[in-house]
Amino acid sequence: MNILLVYPESPDTFWGFKHAVKFISRKSSEIPLGLITVAGLLPEEWNLKLVDMNIRSLKKRDLEWADMVFLSGMNIHLRSFQWVVRQCNEMDVKVVAGGPLATMESGHLLGIDHLILNEAEITLPQFLADLEKGCPKPIYQTDQFPDISLTPIPRWDLLEMGKYVSMNIQYSRGCPFNCEFCNITTLNGRKPRTKSRQQFITELDSIYNAGWRGSVFIVDDNFIGNRKKLKKEILPAMQNWAEEHNYPFTYTTETSLDICDDDELIELMINAGFSHIFIGIETPNTASLAECGKYQNLNRDIVQSVKKLHQKGLRVSGGFIIGFDNDSPDIFDAQINLIQNSGVVTAMVGLLNAPTGTRLYERLKSENRLINFFDGNNVEASLNFIPKMNYKILMNGYISLLRFIYNQSNYYQRVKLFIREYQLPTKGQMRLRLNDIGALFKSIFRLGLFEKGRSYYWRLFFYTLFRYPRKFPIAITMAIYGFHFRKIVRMI
Repeated sequence: MNILLVYPESPDTFWGFKHAVKFISRKSSEIPLGLITVAGLLPEEWNLKLVDMNIRSLKKRDLEWADMVFLSGMNIHLRSFQWVVRQCNEMDVKVVAGGPLATMESGHLLGIDHLILNEAEITLPQFLADLEKGCPKPIYQTDQFPDISLTPIPRWDLLEMGKYVSMNIQYSRGCPFNCEFCNITTLNGRKPRTKSRQQFITELDSIYNAGWRGSVFIVDDNFIGNRKKLKKEILPAMQNWAEEHNYPFTYTTETSLDICDDDELIELMINAGFSHIFIGIETPNTASLAECGKYQNLNRDIVQSVKKLHQKGLRVSGGFIIGFDNDSPDIFDAQINLIQNSGVVTAMVGLLNAPTGTRLYERLKSENRLINFFDGNNVEASLNFIPKMNYKILMNGYISLLRFIYNQSNYYQRVKLFIREYQLPTKGQMRLRLNDIGALFKSIFRLGLFEKGRSYYWRLFFYTLFRYPRKFPIAITMAIYGFHFRKIVRMI
């Protein structure tokens, strides 16, 4: 069979870094990891092609070649996902869909021939067996969570690696916490399931042997969910591997804020090559943290926790949320103070929404406060429920907050604070590459010569170059990120 794997196009959002990746001549910040992992589960004799619509457009000839289209995506991809389904329907090409969007919103999706829901290690083999018998069913689903030691090595050969900023791999699924607004526990459970040490190291070998050097994003729901195994087995093995291969990768991952309480864990991550973590900080409002069940963030000084991580060598990107029931109009200034004083440069501030399957969704449904389907796009500044705060105050305050933190003066002030406090890791520092040199000259041209407010760029440029020359590359990276964020804020 000829199987076309299609990943929908992501809209222009904070997370996509679409305006930043152009500076290093790349197309996308993330790979379709789910699809290339599914590809490893398909029969070896099948012919596979991948179209990542963030890299190139889907053509009629692609669909003419295909016997079936395997389609995956998240809520953020809804519009592009639906467009792909329509193209397939018009050309009478069967659509097999799975992934988070299909799993959580299958009742809203039309035109799909076969839905492979939940985790593919269980449901996809069932579909393939029925397909071989000539009797495939419309829906395959399970309430079981698979042992991810069954997960194959992703098919890196299907990717145009040079078009991406980072490679993604996965070590675990599931999160021990149960935040009210998050659907991770519905999708992947509360008990973290991990790959074995050898399995994970084999995946690192596979990326290395495929020729990749650079950033690797470990896309776990919460990388530190099983700390005991991480500290005893995985991180020491990653450090040994990195030393043997002369640190070819720098790692990014997602953790909870309670990582600050474990100095041994932080040190092990630094030694293994980690330099960047994303943390759901959410809010400085303790009543709102309790409301949503974010207990791991309570009873701590968030600003000092972030500063500690920066001083240890882990750059923090933070997620922040506005619109909890316990938020009052003073939340906007409180969030600004938290973001500015902590030095979180990449601060992703979104409005609270209730994804299907979350405890928040069920609560708001019981309170008759749900309005519509959540598409995951924070750039649209939309809500799918009726907030407790006056709607106009909430929306105007949210937009003003974004404009403040990404105003050039305030943004570059935050970058300088970060540069002063950030301690560069002594291990695993990446070498400069041609793309990095190109990004520097593009930043000089675009931000230093032609952008309004370019004096802020030059102040950062010379401030870092003369005072913290080893941190100069990351300062330029942050300047480029700021350009992307300003573009996004203007869209809201």
